[in-house]
Amino acid sequence: MPQIAADSLLSLEAYARERNAYRSRVIAHKKLRTVHAGEHVTLIFEDEQTIRYQVQEMLRIERIFEAAGIRGELEAYNPLIPDGGNWKATMLIEYPEAEERRRRLAQLKGIEDRAWVQVEGCAQVFAVADEDLERENDEKTSAVHFVRFELDRKMRAALKQGAGLSIGVDHPNYRASVEAAAEVRASLVGDLA
Repeated sequence: MPQIAADSLLSLEAYARERNAYRSRVIAHKKLRTVHAGEHVTLIFEDEQTIRYQVQEMLRIERIFEAAGIRGELEAYNPLIPDGGNWKATMLIEYPEAEERRRRLAQLKGIEDRAWVQVEGCAQVFAVADEDLERENDEKTSAVHFVRFELDRKMRAALKQGAGLSIGVDHPNYRASVEAAAEVRASLVGDLA
């Protein structure tokens, strides 16, 4: 599995100098990896670059510079990097108004397991959600989930040969699907071994 090594990270001082330019590059990169499944669900597909940025930001915010602290951050974030046979994404459930968000999160319990990707000509692949910790309780689901989509060899080969890609959610209280834009599809195919 791809890993970010501690010695490949920028020091806090170097990151402070480069942060604005670095942040701009990552924001542009994330646009190529973001899919809106309907009006209220967004999937941001992670890769080494997006996770490296998250680690650098956490080190900056928490002012972590000691080896043990850096190692802890890497242990938390490295598992979010896809391994060549899967995609990993941050799933956001977005309702701007607090009361509606509270009500909808109660209605959307289990939605994290109902996100899917589908390679043209293949079966849907449903998400494996929240492997690090449970983000749902008896009353509601969380507004943020971490999901993984495992793609078999046939699916990966089809994508590399130009097959279409659809992404969506199939939950009793929320259904949406979208064909991945060409630039998003290309970016995601780049993750596959």
